Amino acid sequence: MDELKIILQHIKSNGNPANLAGMQRFGIRFDEAFGCNIPFLRSLAKQYRNNHELAIELWKTGIHEARIVAFLIDDPLKVTKKQMELWLKDVKSWDVCDGLCSNLFRKTKFALDKAIEWSYRKAEFEKRAGFVMMAVMAVHDKTLLPKDFDVFLKRIEEESADERNFVKKAVNWALRQIGKRDYVLHAKAKKCAERIKKFDSKSAQWIASDALREFSTETTQRVLKRRDKINL
Repeated sequence: MDELKIILQHIKSNGNPANLAGMQRFGIRFDEAFGCNIPFLRSLAKQYRNNHELAIELWKTGIHEARIVAFLIDDPLKVTKKQMELWLKDVKSWDVCDGLCSNLFRKTKFALDKAIEWSYRKAEFEKRAGFVMMAVMAVHDKTLLPKDFDVFLKRIEEESADERNFVKKAVNWALRQIGKRDYVLHAKAKKCAERIKKFDSKSAQWIASDALREFSTETTQRVLKRRDKINL
């Protein structure tokens, strides 16, 4: 039995139909799913790391859990711009969008360009992907330059009035993560939030208020101090 069939068999046999209703309550959309939990899928994926060809075949199935395994096992060095666009256009759920960006796309050499490019898109999950990329790159990508974050903050400010739930939450996420990267970006993100808060938009005001609240917490201050020591 080939690897694709083995993985699909594991997914089907370890699924729990009772989980499907819960997934839908959390806004997770799917055409076909079996109700597998994420710890199981991560454990399954460990056996097939950096298998680009298998990832492509898993994604083509359209099965929710198979696509999660696909982005967990794919080799970012083999991912092309064409693949990124094709996969992103297939996304119809926030969990796949976030997982795809967090586990795979941010590790590609196209990550910075795509984060900015996608933030201009009209489609809800394509635009969300742009800001999710900014959020996760702010945490994990140590090669980003101050000018890159200036562009991120500019795009956050420009798109903060988007009232769509999945977009505004990603914009908020990006702003909060940038503001926790270091003290310089904390100050810049705070000023950005203060400007956004003045916009005549419920979405912008929520994004700003939530970010400013998190920026002022002791937890955020501890994170900044810890990262400041690491960067010394």
